[in-house]
Amino acid sequence: MLIPVYAQKKTCKKVSSVIDDADTNKYIEAHNKNLYLFLMNNVLVLGAGMVSKPLINYLLKNNCKVKVACNTCDNALMIIQDNPNGEVVDWEADDREMLKSMVKESDIVVSLLPYRFHTGVASVCIEYRKHMVTTSYVSQEMKALDEKAREAGIIILNEIGLDPGIDHMSAMRIIDTVKDKGGKIEKFWSICGALPAPENADNPLGYKFTWSPEGVLLASLNGAKYLNNGEIIEVKHEDIFKNTFSYYINGIGNLVIYPNRDSISYIDIYGLDDIKTMFRGTFRFNGWCESIDVIKTLGLLSKEAEDLSGKTYEDLIRSRIKAGDKPVSILLADHLNLGDDSPVLKTFSWLGLFSDQQIPSSMTSPFAVINSLMMQKMMLGNDERDMVVLKHIFKVSYPDHSPEIISSQLIDYGSPLNDTSISRTVALPAAVAVRLILNGAIKMKGVYRPVEKDIYIPVLNRLEELGIRTGEKYDLPDSELIF
Repeated sequence: MLIPVYAQKKTCKKVSSVIDDADTNKYIEAHNKNLYLFLMNNVLVLGAGMVSKPLINYLLKNNCKVKVACNTCDNALMIIQDNPNGEVVDWEADDREMLKSMVKESDIVVSLLPYRFHTGVASVCIEYRKHMVTTSYVSQEMKALDEKAREAGIIILNEIGLDPGIDHMSAMRIIDTVKDKGGKIEKFWSICGALPAPENADNPLGYKFTWSPEGVLLASLNGAKYLNNGEIIEVKHEDIFKNTFSYYINGIGNLVIYPNRDSISYIDIYGLDDIKTMFRGTFRFNGWCESIDVIKTLGLLSKEAEDLSGKTYEDLIRSRIKAGDKPVSILLADHLNLGDDSPVLKTFSWLGLFSDQQIPSSMTSPFAVINSLMMQKMMLGNDERDMVVLKHIFKVSYPDHSPEIISSQLIDYGSPLNDTSISRTVALPAAVAVRLILNGAIKMKGVYRPVEKDIYIPVLNRLEELGIRTGEKYDLPDSELIF
């Protein structure tokens, strides 16, 4: 920590009684600056993508020297600007020797790289006994490094973002509270969505992107599995948008929920033995699920190379349905039994998929076409807000057999001109965790998620100071339940 000037001034005067007060202050300020730089922690941030800005800015404001290693230096330089405690270096993720050199000089490493690189980074952190933080899911390969991380005396903290991250921590705060009272979680729903704010959900899909559409589109190809009243429900990827639920959020309105990947695995993660219902889902506004379902059904998310030279967008749609002389919109409606007011038809028309405009020659797959159109038409504007909605609902029973419904809710807004909500809510938990690890507030060693009290309590407390707060409500009616 920086030693306050007032605590040193008397000592400095004893060293040289002939120095006047002005010179003494100058001496102390220079001494303090050098001491400050000496005592600052060195944080290595790998990657400068969507969530890097709030994280880097937080660390620079909190006694850290930050080195950003990436292959997108222009973006990193824009974030750091002229801050003397920030540094940007050009680095490719497969340059292991340079990685070793940078890790060796750091106190902690934050990996914002694609998940496939995390295990390699972790092994270098273990070699040089440096802590590591990521916002990504724990892979089996990462789990296998737990014993080595413990032996090295470091923590490798994963899943410390929004989802996963804040969802874990806010859930565990309630789960542990219930258990401390002798209660039991019987049913648990956890739903999260990164969305445009309601006033900006103004296209037929009710959705806008703050980054490349590719990740969201690829995620729509996943299947799902959850537990409902003791029965395991498996949803094939082609049916994921057909198994939806509706839920009302005050101040936002009705949202659509679809299941998110494997909910069953979270039973062990959260220690929920004998739970009857375990469901994790994603929030969307009306229009998204119906439209993406048809886009998938028509094979328009295929990355397989296809000769689209000389074809129009209309030609691409006609190639997926029965031939006919009618307008392509009518043929599509007939093919899928869609009504005239179907959001799907509105989506296809709005995206330009019914137009006779020629597809650019650079487009070599249906996926590339959809991705390109969405990037052109669905990016969040600089004058628009995005929004994160996270909702937990618990059905609880206590030893006296009394039931209780509990909810936890986070609604956060952002904007591209400052920081988007999705970047803030992913980046700041990781940034806060970095400071807590460096300050010794988090002392655990090994590979972890933030499901332990010693991690989630201090992180959630700091996030509340930053305006990211999950509000909890108790003794709610059964109408709060999803299903």
